[in-house]
Amino acid sequence: MAAAGVEEMRSRVVLGEFGVRNVHTTDFPGNYSGYDDAWDQDRFEKNFRVDVVHMDENSLEFDMVGIDAAIANAFRRILLAEVLVPTMAVEKVLVYNNTSIVQDEILAHRLGLIPIHADPRLFEYRNQGDEEGTEIDTLQFRLQVRCTRNPQAAKDSSDPNELYVNHKVYTRHMTWVPLGNQADLFPEGTIRPVHDDILIAQLRPGQEIDLLMHCVKGIGKDHAKFSPVATASYRLLPDITLLEPVEGEAAEELSRCFSPGVIEVQEVQGKKMARVVNPRLDTFSREVFRHEKLKKAVRLARVRDHYIFSVESTGVLPPDVLVSEAIKVLMGKCRRFLDELDAVQMD
Repeated sequence: MAAAGVEEMRSRVVLGEFGVRNVHTTDFPGNYSGYDDAWDQDRFEKNFRVDVVHMDENSLEFDMVGIDAAIANAFRRILLAEVLVPTMAVEKVLVYNNTSIVQDEILAHRLGLIPIHADPRLFEYRNQGDEEGTEIDTLQFRLQVRCTRNPQAAKDSSDPNELYVNHKVYTRHMTWVPLGNQADLFPEGTIRPVHDDILIAQLRPGQEIDLLMHCVKGIGKDHAKFSPVATASYRLLPDITLLEPVEGEAAEELSRCFSPGVIEVQEVQGKKMARVVNPRLDTFSREVFRHEKLKKAVRLARVRDHYIFSVESTGVLPPDVLVSEAIKVLMGKCRRFLDELDAVQMD
């Protein structure tokens, strides 16, 4: 087997016209003659790196390079379900009146998924079996909205936004109702939904929603509504290689086969030439394989150990805090595993 072919199998997942090659990890000891694939901590520390690409208050994109798919997926699953950062979420809904077309159960489910802006460290977990909450373990919100006709609307108007008042129920209509001494502990505006423009329901004249919500403290392992992570995903870094020069109209056609910004057409000595500029932007639609003249001019692959992570927060906590907490959980799992191994050796 040629050295170049072995290196491709070890480092690249290749996307072909009718399938995907090299999907399995093969760099384990003894699999390839002449390669020392025994795990080495110094080599791992040299190759491993984390590069933050973009971060704002709600999302984080970073590259994690030099790890196996099993570790990357474990990190993703921890982010989604095991980040031990509690949040506050709607647990109980007391419906006094609901004449909208949204059933009570569906409405309660939608309310439960609304992220609540409140510091969970200032609250206790509610004891199992407690029906009534107190100021130390419960937040209370009231939602009372009634839709009416707008007397000022034009007679020939058909726009619901002009015809009706309060026909859309948003999270901004949720009003915090302090329990006990909560009004003294929390300044006005600190206890609220994270976003005030989440649509809850739509009403028509005469319809009304009147309910009371109890929010309690919990973690994502108990229920997804408590998870401070909205989405956590990863993809392998795209690797696009031109196997031969692509010129003229073929260069223009090739650039249209990929996402904007991936292939750039440049003027070189009076000729249009295609050049790979930023393969990271591509989504790998494999559109190029539909063109007989182009499909043999390009190799599509992904770098096996280069993971592009995207983490989006619900807004309760910054995404960098979520990632650091997930790292702590993963480290804790490793410590427990090592402790188990030590215990077995002692036995």
